[in-house]
Amino acid sequence: MKLSLAEIDTMDRAALIAAWDAVFGTPIPKRLSSPFLRRFLAFEIQGRECGGLPKGFVGKLTRAVRDDRGTSSAALKPGGRLIREWNGVTHVVDVIDGGFVWNGQRYASLSPIARAITGARWSGPRFFGLKRSR
Repeated sequence: MKLSLAEIDTMDRAALIAAWDAVFGTPIPKRLSSPFLRRFLAFEIQGRECGGLPKGFVGKLTRAVRDDRGTSSAALKPGGRLIREWNGVTHVVDVIDGGFVWNGQRYASLSPIARAITGARWSGPRFFGLKRSR
């Protein structure tokens, strides 16, 4: 299935689900909003048109996921970005020297950000998928 970015932008949820299945050959992950599906599909299509991810990058991602310590230090370098969808809203946290920026405000750790997003006490690294559940 050959999709254009313009087509993705106008698709309803059923069409996005069909496009996901055609592009990835798998069911969509649970609870992904339509805007997030659009962004994910657009990123994948652009990546495939440009020859995919840089050589070695997939290996780095795989090693980060398998990190036995539970937290990937590679994901927390300044300039990095954490993305988490919560209740249909996509939250973006930028990693900076000495902390994080979310909604234009600086934080020393991820836990207050997770608390502000959810209204409950969360471990920030666990909320953003940097730490495995026990």
